[in-house]
Amino acid sequence: MRTSSSSAVRRAAGLAAVVAAASAAALAAPPQPRRASLVVTGGTVITMDAERRILSPGAVAICGDSIAAVDTPAAIARRFVAADIVRADGAVVLPGLVNTHGHAPMVMYRGLADDLALMDWLQKYIFPAESKTVTPELVRVGTRLAALEMIQSGTTLHTDMYYFEEEVARATKAAGMRGVLAQTVIGFPAPDAKTPADGLARAKRFMEEFRGDPLIVATVAPHSMYTVDAESLKASRDLARTFGVPLVTHLAETDDEVRRSLEAHRLTPAAYLDSLGFWDTPALAAHGVHLTDDDIALLRRRGVALSHNPESNMKLASGAAPIVKCLRAGLAVGLGTDGAASNNDLDMFEAMRQAAFLHKLTDKDPTAASARTVLEMATIGGAAALGLADRIGSLEQGKRADLIVVSMRAPRQTPMYNPVSHLVYVTRGDDVRTTVVNGRILMRDRRMLTLNAPSVLADARRLAARVREAVEAAKPPQSSTAK
Repeated sequence: MRTSSSSAVRRAAGLAAVVAAASAAALAAPPQPRRASLVVTGGTVITMDAERRILSPGAVAICGDSIAAVDTPAAIARRFVAADIVRADGAVVLPGLVNTHGHAPMVMYRGLADDLALMDWLQKYIFPAESKTVTPELVRVGTRLAALEMIQSGTTLHTDMYYFEEEVARATKAAGMRGVLAQTVIGFPAPDAKTPADGLARAKRFMEEFRGDPLIVATVAPHSMYTVDAESLKASRDLARTFGVPLVTHLAETDDEVRRSLEAHRLTPAAYLDSLGFWDTPALAAHGVHLTDDDIALLRRRGVALSHNPESNMKLASGAAPIVKCLRAGLAVGLGTDGAASNNDLDMFEAMRQAAFLHKLTDKDPTAASARTVLEMATIGGAAALGLADRIGSLEQGKRADLIVVSMRAPRQTPMYNPVSHLVYVTRGDDVRTTVVNGRILMRDRRMLTLNAPSVLADARRLAARVREAVEAAKPPQSSTAK
């Protein structure tokens, strides 16, 4: 018994030694690489994280729909085995651009009513044309065309307010884009709703259909304080609050809007909406051209975010929003293109460039709206304005994998000393080479993967004849008096 016991002890000791040796070897051995679905490597990576890190060169590892790591190419290669690799040599990698205001289907009205003041543009041309031409088909075709333009120019999320918004959402999702999409509520018969109550009912059905969708945030958009009655404004607020989504509206876009509000309510548009409790839920207000200092302070207290649309505001001569004041006051400010009917493109690089130039001019300060500031507005600032900064807007571990690869090889981009400056002052939308949303490649080396570009363009051209005819019919008669 004593001998048997000794043998058992020796065997146990031997086994323990083997286990200890194996454990020590395992600790000493390098960790096994993790499998990544996609690695983007070799370019200058502008993270837009809290430290605003720039890695040159850098790499981004993506697992499924999320960013697994952002590091040097060597570090990523040690840690990950990639199922697919995008080489970004000679390019900049940055978060996908966030367009915080637009009307995607209005690409179908691009260039048909230009060089007009906003109210003339809306009331004499756009509203009549929409009443004759807006159908689910036009909305679907227009959104596909807008998505093609946006993907090709680096926008990964667009914010929209229009009619038949469920069609906008379906087309956006099919293209692989992300969207914060709002069903319009307006105070006169619209193509999809005869009354504001009908619009609210449509909005509720739309929000129910897309609740919890990984790409689409469905919400409601009362058009403005001057086109929607008080009860419908409050009902829109309540609906957004019920669904936990941001409310979307136009605000203080023109002098005329402010004048009407002061005459009718003795309050500015922002103050009037506040008097209704409209700002009692998270909201995104587009334009804000004619905000007073008191308005800015009010919006800051209420946590209202702003979408700045410099190209549309300049083209319609609406004015220049006090964006530098808004940023200094602590408002979340994103950048938008507005619709292509009043811009006339959806290129966020052009929006960045014009935003920077506009505020240097109006503030008479060359340091106003710096390249870094407007790039923030187009990425992490836009995400914050939409309440999505915890998910998108920067390249960080755990965030959704929305990114773009932008070539810096063009003659006008050579040499490149400062990549942030180059993105804002030199780069154009067609410099974007690759667009990734939610970990999925939508465009690779300028080749579209989610949309058939010839088919999209053919559909748009087919409908254009119908739109042209309707818009011509809607034009007011010309005076016979020569000018």
